[in-house]
Amino acid sequence: MSESGVTDNLLEELATLPTLAHPTASPSGDEVAFYYDITGRNELHVLDVESGEMTQWSEGEVPRNARWPVDWAADGDSVFFHLDDNGNEQNDIYTISRDGDVEPIIEMDGQVSVNDIGDDGETVIISSSRDGQMNLYHHDRPSGETTKITNYDRAASGAKLSPDCEHIAYSTNESEDFDNRDVYVANADGTDPRNLEVGDTGAESGPVDWGPDGDRLLVSDNSTDLGRIGVYDLDSEEVSWLGKGEYEEAPKGFMPDGDRVLGYRSREAEVSPLVYDLETGEATEFDLPDGVAGFGKDAILDENRVALTYTTPTKRPELLVYNVSTHEYETLVEAEYGPFDPADFADAEYFTVESDGVPETPQAAIEHEPYDEFEIGALLYDSGERPSPLIVNPHGGPRSRDVKGFDLYTQVLVSLGFSVLKVNYRGSTGRGREFVEELFDDWGGAEQGDVVIATEHALDEHEWLDDEQVVVFGGSYGGFSAYWQMVQYPDLYEAGIAWIGLTDLEDMYENTMPHFRTELMEKYLGTPEESAEIYEARSPVNYVENLDAPIFVLHGVNDRRVPVSQARIFQDRLDEAGYEEGEDADYEYKELGEEGHASSDQQQKLRTFKSLADFLDRRIGTSPKAMVADD
Repeated sequence: MSESGVTDNLLEELATLPTLAHPTASPSGDEVAFYYDITGRNELHVLDVESGEMTQWSEGEVPRNARWPVDWAADGDSVFFHLDDNGNEQNDIYTISRDGDVEPIIEMDGQVSVNDIGDDGETVIISSSRDGQMNLYHHDRPSGETTKITNYDRAASGAKLSPDCEHIAYSTNESEDFDNRDVYVANADGTDPRNLEVGDTGAESGPVDWGPDGDRLLVSDNSTDLGRIGVYDLDSEEVSWLGKGEYEEAPKGFMPDGDRVLGYRSREAEVSPLVYDLETGEATEFDLPDGVAGFGKDAILDENRVALTYTTPTKRPELLVYNVSTHEYETLVEAEYGPFDPADFADAEYFTVESDGVPETPQAAIEHEPYDEFEIGALLYDSGERPSPLIVNPHGGPRSRDVKGFDLYTQVLVSLGFSVLKVNYRGSTGRGREFVEELFDDWGGAEQGDVVIATEHALDEHEWLDDEQVVVFGGSYGGFSAYWQMVQYPDLYEAGIAWIGLTDLEDMYENTMPHFRTELMEKYLGTPEESAEIYEARSPVNYVENLDAPIFVLHGVNDRRVPVSQARIFQDRLDEAGYEEGEDADYEYKELGEEGHASSDQQQKLRTFKSLADFLDRRIGTSPKAMVADD
């Protein structure tokens, strides 16, 4: 088989590895619904917890891309799902029954997402950008009527219905501090809203779950910097905070007895579930190997058991049932590996480096002075090639982070012979509010320097990394990073790939969805009128003349988060500057039809993988691993 045939075969096998997404426990707890693409297409499956029998409910009616979660109806006989048009995230809400009958429930303009399904079988609370900003709506199933119940200038979201369906808890911001977010409780029709004043002004608080009796709320808050878990008593109007403040923690839900709550704890690049005993205040982490565990939208099966996913860098996600009393667990759905073995995948080496945001590599676009110094965490995946080219892969978000879980894109790049570096630059999550806020008013500043300093450290520490074969690749905010790395640090890179990335910040502000405009652009940077200088100075499109290596611009045409105009503007500026497009020219450009802000669909992933592999092979050279037997 030719090398191109080996590559195509390898990429197809990787792209078609079945993946389970959004496991959600039924109201009775005896079933779990989830998306699963074991047939080659994303479909809704339901698993009987006791027998292990899995049934496929859908036959192509659900979206190809498993971005949005599913919810059970109160009677447990149907499941709600979000349906959009080719990944544009302008969702309508449908249900599918056990018999496969599909019914439209809520059809309206804008992005629509289910917040909560009432136990009464009649009430559905959604958020929608139909009228501009994201606000809350009440849908009555018997009448089919949908009524807007909030009208805030800032996004309102995260609504949770009380057990009797008479009240909702949600979060929004009415303060003058743009960084603020508060917990509100109102009647289910939106009347009589009350700010519970859970945290400090300027911090972020949110409701997560109601207590079984409807007299308490489980809340999150970061007033003390690190995220913390609290139980708010609606009668006394007091909050009991859990934990000692040693770790970043986040709540998930009350156990049925109301005496215990589930949560998460972040430690370096790992995520551990935990259970708090409310009487003693003691937390017990789940007895799982180091890695990343997570709950779906509804996780509780019964008084003691919960469903969760678990993964490591080399172990693909699997679905577990875990007993929080005995701390024993069993696997409900094992991960599929096709022709591969976990040993075929690269593990992650976690390291830290001190960074002041100004690397040794020259700065070509903006000369920054040293920033405050932080310890920056990073993950390095060794391809095994000697010498090995390196792909620097900044994460998206930017309010996100890279963790020790299985990442298919990383393993695809490793399989092509590239080591991969992922950097949790300042602004990443897992280390508290203050670390996140380091990125406010400074996109394209210290966080990009953190990425390069971690790269320089990796190159210095590992002689087997080829410092003349360094590539940057990122998507979304990682795509912004890829663009910025190429124009700010051109001496470092031999090539770059910018996928669904931001290039022109003012255009992004004007054309993204309303809640991204306020909760991302305005929260981080202000408006273009207020912050004209930073919008101009930190837009990669204004520095195309700094490009000194081939760049591949890749974007989905139906992207409503980062509109395709971002790629087109950059291409136009490249052409104006005299750069030539082509496989052997200065830049390459590709728009992905029938796709929005990335996709989990197997064939759409394969298309992207092949695009990446072709570019890297032409520009750097690939060494595809013989992980799949030659037929």
